[in-house]
Amino acid sequence: MPRARRAAGNGAEKSDADRIIDAALAGIAEQGWRRLSLAAIAAAAGMPILRVYRLFPSKAAILCGLFRRVDEAALAAPVEAGDDERPRDRVFDLLMRRFDALGPHKRAISVLRRELPADPPSAIAAGAGLLRSMRWMLEAAGIATAGIGGAVAVKLTAAAYLGAASVWLRDDSADLAPTMAALDQRLRRIERWFGAPRPHSAPGEAAAG
Repeated sequence: MPRARRAAGNGAEKSDADRIIDAALAGIAEQGWRRLSLAAIAAAAGMPILRVYRLFPSKAAILCGLFRRVDEAALAAPVEAGDDERPRDRVFDLLMRRFDALGPHKRAISVLRRELPADPPSAIAAGAGLLRSMRWMLEAAGIATAGIGGAVAVKLTAAAYLGAASVWLRDDSADLAPTMAALDQRLRRIERWFGAPRPHSAPGEAAAG
């Protein structure tokens, strides 16, 4: 199994966007996705609803903001790459960083997995956001995402991540060993789509937008 990953931390003061995302996650965990209103999110974040609208004009936009925040947490630290390391190992580390970042919000993520299918527009937005996130994870791991092969790699990685997420949601262990084992197994099945290693920049050097 790949080496243990390093959790990314961020002690900076929260931005308005982060306060809105956190309020939405708390609301999802308590009320559910379908019942949660933008007005309730604004009230919980302690700001006028106009401020929420200017940053996130819909609940789906807040979800996309969450994906971007998790992406940034995963990409914040350089990906350590040894001479004998496979691209799969770098993908593993990056995806486990995502689970670390989502750890405090496991209850909300469980609710989203259950309720989003009943909200097709939000589900479509979330699916597009997940594919965009997986593309960034592969690029950060030095894996090309262009062309048909790249598109297949992105979709297979998203499927592997979602499969491991089902284990993660039930994983109460301190070291997330069951989640790591599930993710490693799924990535091994698809690593032929990752291609040969290619030179890659540290995530912090890549463009963020």
